[in-house]
Amino acid sequence: MNRAPELLAPAGNQDCLRAAIANGADAVYFGLETGFNARARATNFTVDNLPEVMQVLHRYGLRGYVTLNTLVFTDELEPFAETVAAVAQAGVDAVLVQDVGAARLIQKVCPDLPLHASTQMTLTSAETIQLAESLGMERVVLARELSLEEITAISRDTSMPLEVFVHGALCVAYSGQCLTSESLGGRSANRGQCAQACRLPYDLLCDGQDVDLGNQQYLLSPQDLAAFPLVPDLIAAGVASLKIEGRLKTPEYVAAITRRYREAIDAAVTGAPVIFTPRQIEEMELTFSRGFSPGWLQGCDHKMLVPATSSAKRGVLLGEVLAVSGQRVAVQLAASVARGDGVAFEAPADEPTQGGRVYEVFVGGRSLEQPVERVIVELAFGRNAIDLTTITRGQQVWKTDDPQVTQRLRKTYSGGHLQRQQPLDLVIAVAVGQPLVIEARLADGQSCRLASETPVEAARQHPLTETVLREQFGRLGGSPFRLQNLTATITDHPMVPFSVLGQLRKELVSQLTALVEQPASRQVAAQPATVVRELLAAVAAPAVTTPTLPTLQVLVRTESQLQAVLDLGERNLLADFADIRRYREAVQLARRYGAQLFVATPRIQKPGELGIFAALARHDPDGILVRNSSGLEFFRQRGLPIAGDFSLNVTNPVTAAFFLERGLQRLTISYDCNREQLLDLVAATDASRLEVVIHQHMPMFHMEHCVFCAVLSPGTNKTNCGRPCDTHTVHLRDRIGVEHLLTADVGCRNTLFNAVPQSGAEAVAALRERGVGHLRIELLDESASEISSIITAYRDLLAGKVTGQSVWAGLQAANRVGVTRGTLEERRNPLAIL
Repeated sequence: MNRAPELLAPAGNQDCLRAAIANGADAVYFGLETGFNARARATNFTVDNLPEVMQVLHRYGLRGYVTLNTLVFTDELEPFAETVAAVAQAGVDAVLVQDVGAARLIQKVCPDLPLHASTQMTLTSAETIQLAESLGMERVVLARELSLEEITAISRDTSMPLEVFVHGALCVAYSGQCLTSESLGGRSANRGQCAQACRLPYDLLCDGQDVDLGNQQYLLSPQDLAAFPLVPDLIAAGVASLKIEGRLKTPEYVAAITRRYREAIDAAVTGAPVIFTPRQIEEMELTFSRGFSPGWLQGCDHKMLVPATSSAKRGVLLGEVLAVSGQRVAVQLAASVARGDGVAFEAPADEPTQGGRVYEVFVGGRSLEQPVERVIVELAFGRNAIDLTTITRGQQVWKTDDPQVTQRLRKTYSGGHLQRQQPLDLVIAVAVGQPLVIEARLADGQSCRLASETPVEAARQHPLTETVLREQFGRLGGSPFRLQNLTATITDHPMVPFSVLGQLRKELVSQLTALVEQPASRQVAAQPATVVRELLAAVAAPAVTTPTLPTLQVLVRTESQLQAVLDLGERNLLADFADIRRYREAVQLARRYGAQLFVATPRIQKPGELGIFAALARHDPDGILVRNSSGLEFFRQRGLPIAGDFSLNVTNPVTAAFFLERGLQRLTISYDCNREQLLDLVAATDASRLEVVIHQHMPMFHMEHCVFCAVLSPGTNKTNCGRPCDTHTVHLRDRIGVEHLLTADVGCRNTLFNAVPQSGAEAVAALRERGVGHLRIELLDESASEISSIITAYRDLLAGKVTGQSVWAGLQAANRVGVTRGTLEERRNPLAIL
């Protein structure tokens, strides 16, 4: 028998919490209204109610994890520490964290509070997991983009318990690396405010020409993950926790999905096959579905993952329209339908969807009251509910709601007492002349002991038996416990009145309830704000007295760009080439000009990809621009100079100090900082070792999904796609007509860059005053003349010849630092892209 992994369910509100408890979850994760969680739009829970929430969870034997998994800015460290203290005192079992500095702070506030690494940390290999290990974390949530084979390899190479998503929505971009809705609308996904720009339609241009993709418009919208058939494989891979996505979903969703995965796990650990009926799968899809898929778990199949025909919840494919006759629509069913079901008719993206409740269902002219499936039916709707003149033969029909299913799911978590009990083992000793002694033990090892107040007397007629004990202590009815095993040692022929047994049973339940609801005893800092101030003082640098001129770094993406900037006299350079084989010539070219060239690693490193790092080292660059923690460690051990890039997600001085202590020469601040947050960070750390990107095209999506393969190739992945990315230039046009460049890296991972450059020119004077050591210009696809204009403008700015405003206006760039709007920057409409 395999060991059962934890089943971890989401809870965006109180009803979702109850649904998870009632339907078999082992643990629940949720966020707080105080912020710092990656689902800011969920209802979430208050800090004041947290002790009660944890009591409820522990009463029924569940663990509760709080998500503190956003980046934390400098001015938020004190309120974050106060939140951590409250979480620890409430008895929360663990917190999920993204921010490295936040993890260090949590350990200072409460060393006993277990830490889990959020998927927002982009952990994709055993090497990246070493970062979590160095922070004292006890579990990591792996990136969703990993296959079963890769998960197995990671499990083999690390002792860290692994948590894996098995169901729910899939982000097309790597979590923790997506800047899309932020760049387009001023909202940060790393702050829990994703606007889901991946669910919008895009047109594709190949080499400047529109490509007719038919009804494929949602090029970045994956189907949902549904890995229930793969539960046995995940258990075999050594996964410790199976996680359901959905803190923004309904309680009915939580109930249905949790119940099915409970059944899947229970079957898998006994070696039974995991098989659900079409009706059971249909019920899962009805609660929420954009179409079920295995995600990346069975490897990359880009066409399967993103069919691109829809991005919205549609429910279950009910069937296809055969004809419209009078006030009825004839449909060939692919699923079940009954009176009262909600249905919708497929419509083109630019037309409104027709839909409504089914008023009657006819088969062979006879009206049916019971559900019917996989036959031809005629559906009748309420008067004027649907414009039947718009319904045509061949249209797909979707079932969006089933009131009977909804009612059944709601019953599982409604009412006073939840139908959930912890298994209880009792060992009872009964001997004449001695008190009756009960030792109780729960599945998690918690135990208690109680005894009768008076000695047991000898029986005159009916001695006590184990059967009587089992019957009496099995009557745990409305309590959160159920008798699983009872072992009795009965000496002589004792007699115990039923009233005494009943009183002992009542005391047992009371003691057990108090035991499980008691928060863990923890060492929590009495003054969390003082902890923050001490930590900031420890990482602070001496105040800048005489600022020096910052070094201008220029990042190029092609050899022609490299030649252009060398001809312009730039000598501090970075290279980020799609074809890393070209780095050797780039390094040699830079050396001929006496320039220093750092080459960039990919942002992602998966099992089997350390060879890419080795190849970079063989090209003998002057240094490495590392974009993940495994690259940092790889090149640090080899003694190469290293600089940290924006993807390390540094937004506060505690995080900055952590990475600088690990050997970085300099560190690029996260794009999540706006101007004020950037200056706060600069003021609180060694600014001479910081680098700020002051001109760039924001890298919005960074994704495992390859659009080139999905729509420009007959293949399904990089083994058979023919590499159209090598020969074609592709742009995606959004709904307001802006065309964004799409690129592919050495690992075939795609990045979509914002077509509009952004400039931090107006922040340069303040950055200089505070002693920032390095400023960066990032090129994308600019021509030689455009490169000359950009570099000249920033040189003049640093020389004091022009103003920041004239720079960004002259370059037609957006005036902002980072992705979220500061109070000194122009306001953007977060819904502009909609």
